Amino acid sequence: MRRRAERRLRGIRVPHPFDLDVFSAEVAARRGRPLHRRPLLGLSAGAPCGLWLGGPSADYVFYDPGTSPLHAEHIVLHEIAHILCGHSAGPGLAHLFPDLDPALVARALGRSGHTTADEREAEMLASLIRTAGTPETDDPLGRFAAALGVPPS
Repeated sequence: MRRRAERRLRGIRVPHPFDLDVFSAEVAARRGRPLHRRPLLGLSAGAPCGLWLGGPSADYVFYDPGTSPLHAEHIVLHEIAHILCGHSAGPGLAHLFPDLDPALVARALGRSGHTTADEREAEMLASLIRTAGTPETDDPLGRFAAALGVPPS
């Protein structure tokens, strides 16, 4: 799985140090369509932390704004990883439309849920993206700080 994820990253510029805006723009340019990142308020318990919806002319990545900045970034990267892996867009749509039959929502939007394998692949790729944008260092405290998203001093 790791080798497959690494292959998916070939040719995609991951900025050093990592910058989510720059990386998102790179993905949008490669796909030839805008990628919009938006907070999604009101997610209930059991709802996904993030969601990717592929519209006819743009991608929309939603994330839970009530979490830490580092976690929000990882949520966005996880959803972008679904895009890069070619997974279907839109799992968790029932949480956005709780009064509608989930099967109806999925049919109407032409989406299907992710498999467990899809989730593992997206999680692996999201982690590789973030670490690819983190400079190597022999300093254990520096690696720890980088993992927490603390910029180098």
